[in-house]
Amino acid sequence: MRPSLDRIGPNFIDIWRWNLDQTEREIDRLFPILSGEERARASRFVYPEHRQRFIAGRAGLRLVLGHYLHLPPHRIGLSCNVFGKPRIAGASELLQFNLSHSADVAMLAISDHYPVGIDVEAIKPLKEDIAEHFFSKRECEALAAFRGDDYLHAFYRCWTRKEAFVKAHGAGLSLPLDSFDVTVDATSRPKLESLDGDQDAPLNWSLFDLATPTGFAGTLAALTLGNAVHLRYWNDDVLTLKASVAHPAHNDPRPHQSGGNRASPA
Repeated sequence: MRPSLDRIGPNFIDIWRWNLDQTEREIDRLFPILSGEERARASRFVYPEHRQRFIAGRAGLRLVLGHYLHLPPHRIGLSCNVFGKPRIAGASELLQFNLSHSADVAMLAISDHYPVGIDVEAIKPLKEDIAEHFFSKRECEALAAFRGDDYLHAFYRCWTRKEAFVKAHGAGLSLPLDSFDVTVDATSRPKLESLDGDQDAPLNWSLFDLATPTGFAGTLAALTLGNAVHLRYWNDDVLTLKASVAHPAHNDPRPHQSGGNRASPA
């Protein structure tokens, strides 16, 4: 039987955020939600902190997907496309999703209309000139106008915008990071400026700055085909979601919405 799905619709993309640092008791509660393969992966982590964050991340993903699909989280089959992008096995056309995590923060994007990619990064000092190795010439020239902390934040804006686009595009490492340009400034809406071999890409793709905790940068990319889309942030405690229940819009919703391509604080 195919799972049912409560509609999100073409005007919204849902954003969920949760903390990966949980108590040992909570991790023990979440562990059975994972698949056998995920449990095996968890057991291979050397450091307990990495294992616990992995479990909290995958359990949160499954709980949110179960919330939309009306399925127990442990019954959701997850697979990857040929480039490694995760999808729902056997029902990938029902729900598009993408998960990112950095340090103790996880963020998940959900849509039933658009391919999505999300990237969140903890802002840390750079040990080398990463931009010169991975960014396009146009992006490097734009970054050269920044100094000090302004440069650091501009770098992470650029990095998360590029990573989110690569994840949404779905081609993985086969899409070179210097084959497309994104904006790097903070004063205008984020934008894909060009993509080699696709002159219509800037019109078809949308980038959104995410509302992230202090000390983090984040971007959502989506193939919106020119449609006006708003981000909808959900306040629900992800790790306490009940499986196989209605979409949160049916249960005392407390979302925060953002307009256009700019995110409002959650």
